[in-house]
Parts: sequence; structure tokens; C-alpha cells
Amino acid sequence: MDYFLTDEEQRLKQVARDIAEKDLLPVRDKLDRESEFPHEIMKIIAEAGLPRVYVPSEYGGTNGSIFELCLITEELSRIDGGTAVSYAASALGSLPIMISGSEEQKKKYLPDIASGEKYCAFGLTESDAGSDAGRMRTVAVKKGDEYILTGSKIFCTNGQVADTYTIFAKTDPEKGSRGISAFIVEKGWEGFSFGKIEDKLGIRSSIQAELIFEDCRVPARNLIGREGAGFVVAMKTLDKSRPGIGAQALGIAQGAFELAAEYAQKREQFGGPISALQAIQFILADMATQIEAARGLVYQTARMIDRGIRNVSKESAMCKLFASDVAMKVTVDAVQVFGGYGYMRDYPVEKYIRDAKITQIYEGTNQVQRLVIATNLVRELAIKGGK
Repeated sequence: MDYFLTDEEQRLKQVARDIAEKDLLPVRDKLDRESEFPHEIMKIIAEAGLPRVYVPSEYGGTNGSIFELCLITEELSRIDGGTAVSYAASALGSLPIMISGSEEQKKKYLPDIASGEKYCAFGLTESDAGSDAGRMRTVAVKKGDEYILTGSKIFCTNGQVADTYTIFAKTDPEKGSRGISAFIVEKGWEGFSFGKIEDKLGIRSSIQAELIFEDCRVPARNLIGREGAGFVVAMKTLDKSRPGIGAQALGIAQGAFELAAEYAQKREQFGGPISALQAIQFILADMATQIEAARGLVYQTARMIDRGIRNVSKESAMCKLFASDVAMKVTVDAVQVFGGYGYMRDYPVEKYIRDAKITQIYEGTNQVQRLVIATNLVRELAIKGGK
């Protein structure tokens, strides 16, 4: 299907596909088996200029495009969802700086992220504060020209390997979510350390780590925006980043579908390839249709963001919700096409199920996405009804 990509978008898509197939595919099984961060692949991605696409040109990037970020994430995810999220998580971590950071902060941190020389990470989730960010216990107390940061974050993608972190903490605990502020924290600062590295079901080539802050001194100039605006910054960030999770899910689904379609043409039963059986044809037809529907939703939402449409919460939640549900269904169906072989680790298709599952969970569970969609729908209906 033609999505009317520009020449530059086609080029970026092909560059990402070439890296995925030529460099990533040969080491995919090792990265997954050993839960190893893809340092060499990330260097190749940086050398190809792919981190520049999501950073504005005035800070060393190209055009700050969420759509191009999605194209690249999709292509990497066709081969390995873990490497794709390692790439995309740097964009997630840097978005709060791009959205609400000062000019000084943007000039200091964004060029190294755009070049791929440094990675970024996003620290919001805590053990008692997942979907309900207002329950976070990490606090930042201002003392003179510094904030003293105390607490911890969990499940931080690119934790330990990142150099720059956007961290959310309460500067006024009595105000709940309205008392949350956002900060830029650098790796190596006194009082900032790492705890548990998670051993995961899928996306095993990415790192999810615990971040620990013990009286970590953060310069006041590293406050993003103003005190109390952190929750709004986080929500604006997720509105822009959720299409990236949709793209990751989309790529995982596409990769699983391609494996299933290829296998169906080679596997013979009942006197011919199983692709000749109507039962298999219907499975493949549903998979292909669901993938294209997800792609259209992800692409359209990403283009809306790039065009500056302000309120995209509903559409962003929709594409993350729909694409991740499609990824889960398509990967399960792909294993079904493989039959018993699909359950064995000798075949790569089982990995796609493991990678797909997390897309229904992180950056807001799909139940939370439905709540976001419904809240926006009710608001829209109320506005229409008042006219």
C-alpha cells in the first residue's frame, strides 16, 4: 500500500531496513539469548544519522519528525523489538527537554543525543506509581541553587547505558500530580546509582534498570519548565511518544507475518503447501488486514503531531492501543501457522510473541489507553452538545 512517502522518508526507511537485515539479524538470537544491549548496532544506527530525525535542526538534528522516528522504529522492530525500543527510548527521554526545556538546556543536551554519541532515558515509573503517577514517592527538595533528589525509579529503558535522564519527582508532595516537577539528571552525579537490571520475557536486547537517588544534588538550572509542571510535561511527552510504541508493535507484527507467510509457502501437508489451505489463507488475510489498519492509524497520528496539531491525546492512545493489540494477535496467529515448530526456540517466531506483549503494557497499559480515549470522547461530545 502506498503511503505517499517522500524521497527522504523512503531513504530513511531503506537505511533502517538495511541495518536491521544486514547488521542486526545475524546477532539477534545472541542478543535475545544473553539479554545483551546492542552497543555495536546502536553505533551503526548513530553513524547512519538515524537519531537526528527526532531532534530539531537547530540542535543538531534534522527536522524533529515523529513520523520519521516511527518509520525507523517500525523497520528495526521487524527484526528485533528490543533494539528498536533502545533507539526510540532515547527520543522519549529527550522529548521533555524539547517540549519544555530552556534554550540553555536544549543547546547543552540535544546535540549529543542527536549525534547518537549519548543516550537519553525517561524516569517516571516507580514500584507504587505505575499508571497512577500521582502516587510517586521520589521527592526533590530545593536548597539554595540546587534540588536534593531522593527516591527511585523502576523499569527505566536505557537505564544504566544512558548518559542523560529526565526524572520526575515531587517538589510539593501535598499537591499530588500537581506537585510533580521534571529534572535533567546526568549519569555519574554523586548520589545517583543503579539497582536491579530486569530479566524480562521479551525485548531482551534492551535494558530496563532501577534508578536510585540518595541525596542527589541537581542544579536548579536543570529544572525543566517550572515547579509543578512535571505531570503536564510527562503527559505531553507521552502524547508524542505513544505512536512510537505503535510503530514498534507494527514492526513486530509485520516481521511475524512475513515469517508466517514464508513458512506457509514452504511447509507441505495434505499434498501441497499449507498456503493453499483455506484455513491458513484466512489467517494470513486477517493478519495482513489488521497490520495495514494499524499502519494507517500510526502513520496518520504521527503526521498529525508533525503538523503541530495540539490535542492528539485521543489519537495517540488509539494508535498505541490498536497497534499493540494487533501485534499480540498477529504474533499468536503466526505461531499457529508454524504449528508445533512455532513453539520451539529453534524458530524465531516465538520471540515475536514475547516482544509483542510489552507493547500492551508500557507507556500506559491498554486499559489506560481506553480510559484516555473515552475521556476525550466524552469531552468532545459535551462540547458538541453545548453548541
